[in-house]
This record gives sequence, C-alpha cells and structure tokens, in this order.
Amino acid sequence: MFGNKKDEGKTKHTGLITPTSTNSLNSLVKGTVIEGTVRSESDIRIDGTIKGKLFCDAKVIIGPTGKVEGEINCNNAVIEGGFDGTVQVEDTLIVKEKAVITGDITTAKLIVASGAIFNVNCNMSGSSKSSQGAKQQNTSASTSIKNGAKSSEKASPLG
Repeated sequence: MFGNKKDEGKTKHTGLITPTSTNSLNSLVKGTVIEGTVRSESDIRIDGTIKGKLFCDAKVIIGPTGKVEGEINCNNAVIEGGFDGTVQVEDTLIVKEKAVITGDITTAKLIVASGAIFNVNCNMSGSSKSSQGAKQQNTSASTSIKNGAKSSEKASPLG
C-alpha cells in the first residue's frame, strides 16, 4: 500500500518549484501590479503591469491589457499592450497593431504592424552575442503608425 515498488524512481517533492520543460510559460494576469525586479528563465506573458525591471532568458509577451514601465532585457519580445522605458531584445521584437511604445529600443530584428504607436529611439545592431566586430546600424526615429497612416522623422546626427 505505502511505498510499493511502483513509487520507486519517482521524484519526491522538495518544496522547490522547478520548470518541467524549457517551454514553460509564466503569466501575470490583468489587474496584477508588480513593482521591482522580475527574473525569468522561461517565457513570460504580461497582462497586468510591471513597474521596474524585467530580465528574461526567453520570450516576453505583453498582452493587450499588459503594460511595462521600466526596463526589459530578453531574447525575443511581442508587444501588444503598452511599454514605456528601455528594451533590449537579443533577436526579434514584434510590435502588434494595438501596441503603444515609448522609449529606447535595441534589437537585432524589428517588425512593426500598421496601427501601432511607436515613438522610440531604435538601435538595430544584430544579436549582441553574434555581432562582435560586425557593423552596427544606428537608427534614431520617432515613428507613429496609426490607422494605416505612417509618419516618420529621422533624427539629425547633430541632435
């Protein structure tokens, strides 16, 4: 009954929660506000609010009701809600049509959907892991994309 041979080899609970796979997803639901620093080794979806810093070794998804005010460092990001601050994305940043983004962005690849409000200084330099010694493309732009109309201002190199 207790401790039979079928239970041998099974992992016992130690009180620590560890991800069951590398495809785990953390979720911050609508109405939740976190102030401070958040660290995640797996994907994280934000439908609430983070005020502070977010460090993620995987993908950050800011849902339509999500908002981040502060700093994000991650491998990939999809922004559908709001972001105000500094974001550094190792690979690809996807900005959805209802996103409202203000601040500074560094990314290797950028996709901005028509309808997004995208007012940023953008530095596209390729992945920092693979771009050592590679040419760097700097783009300073203030771009608003709303209702299919696009306007763009290129910042002067003299300020």
